[in-house]
Amino acid sequence: MKKKLVPLLFLFTVINIFSQTATTSKPTENNTLPLHDVVSNKVISPLKKVPLDEASLLIYDYDGNLFSYDLESETIVWTVKASDAQTEMCANAVTLHDGVVYVPFVNGEIFAIDNQSGDIFWKSRIGNIKDQIVLKDQTPIVTNGKLYINAQNGSLYALNTKDGSLAWSNKLDSPNNDIPVLFFNNKVFASGGMNFYIFDANTGKIISQKSFEGTMHSKTVTDGENIFTANDKDLLFALTPDKLDIIWQFKLEENQYNIKERILCKDKKVYFAAQGETVSSIYAVDSKTGTQIWKRDFKDDNVEYITELDDNIWGYTRKGKLFQLDISNGEIAFEQKLTTQPISNIEFPVDDSLFYYCDAGLVKFDLNTKDEDMYYMRTSIKENIYSAFLKIIR
Repeated sequence: MKKKLVPLLFLFTVINIFSQTATTSKPTENNTLPLHDVVSNKVISPLKKVPLDEASLLIYDYDGNLFSYDLESETIVWTVKASDAQTEMCANAVTLHDGVVYVPFVNGEIFAIDNQSGDIFWKSRIGNIKDQIVLKDQTPIVTNGKLYINAQNGSLYALNTKDGSLAWSNKLDSPNNDIPVLFFNNKVFASGGMNFYIFDANTGKIISQKSFEGTMHSKTVTDGENIFTANDKDLLFALTPDKLDIIWQFKLEENQYNIKERILCKDKKVYFAAQGETVSSIYAVDSKTGTQIWKRDFKDDNVEYITELDDNIWGYTRKGKLFQLDISNGEIAFEQKLTTQPISNIEFPVDDSLFYYCDAGLVKFDLNTKDEDMYYMRTSIKENIYSAFLKIIR
């Protein structure tokens, strides 16, 4: 009997150790997800706040690798990639919170990473290796101990940031959701197909839901009072953050559409860029009334990206034109045709320059000399590039 007991005790010990490092989170009561859509998580080390490595820039390369690049020594500090070797696509952004980097991979994995060392605190996966759930065009929203993210299986997820386990999830009416959510007033705002939702951020229960004509397909922003989102055609909506009542709606110029992620709020104004067949435009609209304040047209070109810094709208076009607009009147303050085409967001260091990523690598553009300095050059260039993402650690 003793000879049989020893191997059994050893087997139970091994099972117990594994169960402490890898778990499968069960859906909450409001969840009706099939088994292959649930979240599994593995804790590698306890999550903690980490000091910032302020000499470094995070680069989420278009091949799916995330690495920290030291701007002073011009060397790679650490590199992290998804568990699956075939995951060779960025398609998402990262979020830095308390020195922890939260990164979603296109294969459904999400990692929490030490920004200084690249050590991984925990790994989570939505779905499994066989039935992969795609994460695309997502920026993780990290607040109040939870991470909120949309997935391409038609579900919204809230993960516990301490270990990556599932806090709650809820099914949307559309199977494809590639628009990031908005967290505001302890609520989560999300779009899915022709519907728009308000979820309780703590429980995941639906507070309100509204249907629209056309697919709701733009980033949602707020001015601190109301929220603003658009369909994939030509309408921008101002909505109340409690019942989603329409306060006003703004119609784009004829043959313009697709605001998507090109929208932001500042000082009770909404700024957004629409693409078009012959003319692309950036608009400034009063957030209270929906009245147009100014409009800047780009003929025979499409605005691909906009951001705001120091009361200026910065961005670039599909044909590689970098621009700066005065936020008060839309007048062009700076314009330059680049020799390299940006495929990422724009990041601004403290000097008169900016960073962007192109197919060849990291470019630092000097605003005074207009030089494009290749700070980091890739060893190879892929075809069919989707996007890349940059984040200065500060």
